[in-house]
Amino acid sequence: MENIKYSIEKSAFGVCSYIGEKFGISSNKIRLYFIYASCLTIGSPLIVYLVMAFWINLKKYIKQERTILNS
Repeated sequence: MENIKYSIEKSAFGVCSYIGEKFGISSNKIRLYFIYASCLTIGSPLIVYLVMAFWINLKKYIKQERTILNS
């Protein structure tokens, strides 16, 4: 079950896991927040989620390029 959860989280950009690791909160609670907030506000947290996903992927790309250049 953990393997399935991990693969789904990685394919969903890993935003909830990233936030959970940074703030020490369970990623399940963060996922529930996004779900409930999306239902209550007609989807506006999805925009925040997508912006954060873009930012995290950009950050990973920059770190990867730095390690390649420093090698």
